Amino acid sequence: MHPFLTDDFLFDWSRLTPAQVEPDIRAALAQSRERVAAFKRLTGAQLTYANVLLGFEAATRDLSRAWGLVSHLDSVLNSPELRKAYGAMLPEVTAYFTSLTLDPEIWAVFKAYAATAEAGALTGVRRRFLDETMADFLENGADLPAAQKDRLAAINAALAEKTQKYSENVLDSTNAWELFVDDESRLAGLPASALAAAKQSATTKGKPESWRFTLHQPSVYPVLQYAQDADLRRQCWEGLGQVGLKDAWNNTALVGEILALRHEKAGLLGKAHFADFTTARRMARTGAQALGFIEDLATRIRPKFQAEVAELEAYRARQAGDAVRPLHPWEFGFYAERMRRELHGFDDEALRPWFPVDGVIAGMFRLFGDLFGFQVVGRDALHVDPVTGARTVIPAAAPRVDGEPVSVWHPEVRFYEIRDGGRLLGSFYTDWFPRESKRGGAWMNFFRTGGPRADGSFAPHLGLMCGNFTPPVAGKQALLTHDEVTTVFHEFGHLLHHLLCEVEVESLAGTRVAWDFVELPSQILENWCWEEESLALFARHHETGAPLPADLLAKLDAAANFRAASVCMRQLAFSKLDLDLHIRALELKGRDLDAHWNEDFAAWQARTTRPAPAMARRFNHLFSDATGYAAGYYSYKWAEALEADAFTRFLKEGVLNPKVGRELRAKILAKGNSEPAEKLFRDFMGRDLDSEALLVRDGLA
Repeated sequence: MHPFLTDDFLFDWSRLTPAQVEPDIRAALAQSRERVAAFKRLTGAQLTYANVLLGFEAATRDLSRAWGLVSHLDSVLNSPELRKAYGAMLPEVTAYFTSLTLDPEIWAVFKAYAATAEAGALTGVRRRFLDETMADFLENGADLPAAQKDRLAAINAALAEKTQKYSENVLDSTNAWELFVDDESRLAGLPASALAAAKQSATTKGKPESWRFTLHQPSVYPVLQYAQDADLRRQCWEGLGQVGLKDAWNNTALVGEILALRHEKAGLLGKAHFADFTTARRMARTGAQALGFIEDLATRIRPKFQAEVAELEAYRARQAGDAVRPLHPWEFGFYAERMRRELHGFDDEALRPWFPVDGVIAGMFRLFGDLFGFQVVGRDALHVDPVTGARTVIPAAAPRVDGEPVSVWHPEVRFYEIRDGGRLLGSFYTDWFPRESKRGGAWMNFFRTGGPRADGSFAPHLGLMCGNFTPPVAGKQALLTHDEVTTVFHEFGHLLHHLLCEVEVESLAGTRVAWDFVELPSQILENWCWEEESLALFARHHETGAPLPADLLAKLDAAANFRAASVCMRQLAFSKLDLDLHIRALELKGRDLDAHWNEDFAAWQARTTRPAPAMARRFNHLFSDATGYAAGYYSYKWAEALEADAFTRFLKEGVLNPKVGRELRAKILAKGNSEPAEKLFRDFMGRDLDSEALLVRDGLA
């Protein structure tokens, strides 16, 4: 009757249709309301850990899982029908979840339980569960007066609607742009992989004589990096600038409205601004501390950044045979790539043959399986066409296990199990290639949180990884760039944080950690994409199986920190923009977004001949979710400092040392939010953070 509410571990994706969204979510809402009503009647001897803390968690579990499935489908199979169904239920679901932390009767039960002798005697993860739950309620307005609670609920509903619209505008404006090139001479310089993909894309649109380019990353970035035709690069750069800006998809007003709502929300909750609200329970503690961290890094690398800018300008002038001048925005990627090849003999495209997607993933599974102590095996997948009903079985590659094929949402999706000896730790889906119904970027998420159970058993986890990598062409396996490989490793780090979790409390499990700690497990795995010992395990030629040649390995190593200050400053600029918008929301109200980005951030960006449309209009990390990475983008650099320092243990004790790997698993990956992030880091390193490790690794110390 309600496929979104099935209690089965796996789902029949063919039944999770847009038509089922509204009846299933309404049923889940009704069920949750009944459970919450019973929760609010708890008194006296009924006020126990099982009834209060575990009971409240259980009261919303089915609704959270079902709505998570709807949100996932909105990300990977967006359609007019699904968008309508999602939009119809979004206000009601948002209002319901907001109402829980604002409900005085629910809050009264928690306060009554917190005052009991049992609660006072709680220790370890159970004590943290209580403390974190009470903090969640206070952070979300449980102690506000009634009128302010009503306003907070209205703000949360408005934020949910406006951020969803922002996300749709980015997706729609991305998909609306396409460029067909009929003159092959304009494509000089483009790698064969990009040409083949563009030809295949044009053919699917009924123009086999042309080459089609889109704003999806695997399509547009090779143009900006390699195309000798400057006008072609300019067209693509201008296309990217129109995302979130063009016609009915203009996000300008939405950015202002979202920022104003967030600022008002922070004020209601007793904070000076939204950055103080988001960081209060993170490692940074305040917006000022996060901003200080970003500005300190920028100050330390700015001289090298400015030197790199001047160096690239001089290089372009020599190449073009004219005077030194600031670069056009569409020249940076092109001349940087040329310069890298000239200085280091390094061409990212030359590495593709050694990074076939299936080989990279299989090698990654073996590498971290040996390091952390697990095995990954594939299962056959089954896709049912929603229109024709045609059934397609997708065989799993070895190593594999037998069993009924597992239903998947698209024919490109693959399914795996992760085991530790005889124990099933969990399962996961992968979905690696772009399509118009799928949002951009790469991400990890989860459907089920398992872990140790009261009876001594272990319930498996269920997660997923998605990306938008270079797609396969003409039936051949996709060949990845090194940058795409690091992204695969990054998302697998997030996934392992979920799948290897050993915490008994769902609310404290997996990636539910401080936001500026959550990127440590993902970013530390990227290090193994650069080390000779680990590359030997997964960088294998797609035809011969030969390892990466020594000369290419040397070039990769030599180019590792090429223009490192520019790469770092770009991330710092995004972090600074994020914090600036959320700390100075009132001051910047009415400020032109383009002027803010180009004038106020001049010291954070390279000189250029043309101002760029504001990043804020297409910054999904900040504005496509009610909170998301808002006032939290600094987390990438913050966690990068943590992981760069943590990786020094592997550099000292062995990159493939299973003893250190098992420690990382036991002391960080398995712990979730069962203890404070600072303690987990100290437990693994034996000391506090040494942030100098980040600058040393990047050659910026």
